[in-house]
Amino acid sequence: MYYSAVIVDDEHLIRSSLSKKIGDCRNVIAVGTAANGVKCLEWLEHHYADICITDVRMPHMDGLELIRRINERYPWMTSIVVSSHDDFAYVRASLQLNAVDYVMKPVEQSVLNESIEAAVRKLRQTRKDRAVALLVKKLPHHAGMLDRWITIVQTVQMEKMHMLVVDTLEMLESWVGDNYYLLYELALVWLELVLEEIKKEKVVLELAANREPDMERKPIPRDQARLFCRLLSVWRLEEGAQQIFNVMKSVKNNATHRTVELVKQYIREHFAEKINLQDVADAVSMSRTYLANLFKQETGTTIWNYLVSVRMQHAREMLLNSSMKSYEIALRVGYENSIHFSKLFKEHYGLNPMEYKKRMLG
Repeated sequence: MYYSAVIVDDEHLIRSSLSKKIGDCRNVIAVGTAANGVKCLEWLEHHYADICITDVRMPHMDGLELIRRINERYPWMTSIVVSSHDDFAYVRASLQLNAVDYVMKPVEQSVLNESIEAAVRKLRQTRKDRAVALLVKKLPHHAGMLDRWITIVQTVQMEKMHMLVVDTLEMLESWVGDNYYLLYELALVWLELVLEEIKKEKVVLELAANREPDMERKPIPRDQARLFCRLLSVWRLEEGAQQIFNVMKSVKNNATHRTVELVKQYIREHFAEKINLQDVADAVSMSRTYLANLFKQETGTTIWNYLVSVRMQHAREMLLNSSMKSYEIALRVGYENSIHFSKLFKEHYGLNPMEYKKRMLG
């Protein structure tokens, strides 16, 4: 996410220089300039900004008065003072107005970078604190939405993601009112809450924070600021949901794989016994129907066919490496009826046991 800055200075060259320098800063773009405080306030009536970078001494309205007005009218903004005057009174007054920094001209790129980063940190932390407070206040009345997220995520119903995001955005918008600048951070803390609930199931997952939305970086008209914040929030919710779904899908696939391997292991260990589907289902603590469908979906074959395959493999080994009779082998691999055993053997290898042994051993 990027933040927008307006630059206020009565010297055109300094405004131009600062705009260029901000172009080299991360996460912030210069979206407007003004020659004094009055012009800046006029600009802010029609445009959205997060940061004001202002000189102190300017005609018509100085920087300190501008910051006072901004604090009153646009409480979501933060300010940085840039000045040629190394005056402690100015420094103290700017800090009392909660300016992030007081930077001396000429402004070095590294110093500006540090000030911008401090401003971004302040904006993020302040907005996150307010978002968390809102979440704590509102969640008891919207627990159903959290339950809905957990259910849809845990069952990996990806087809329901888009409507889930739409309904969640509508809920979050009802929380913030006109403070739409909180939507992005509120979307983020909502996703973090969902993650905390999922982690109770011992799922390891962190949201990727580095990727940014593919949105054009340009000045935002005031009448489009809500739409801009909504789009950012939708992007954050969809991106976060997609990450969570991907991890849960992987977890589910891993769990399915582990279950199938346990079934195979159980069959390999008990193939010679009289086992049925209920025995296998009990061994992995699942219902027969669910396990049968799960095994078929994962392996492409049924549990019964896998059991027959394992028995036939062992029968073949005994047939070729011992002098046991066909009925003896049948008993060893779990069949009391030798005729039924011979029939299954022939279906599996194309010959009955004795014919197979004769052909293989000559």
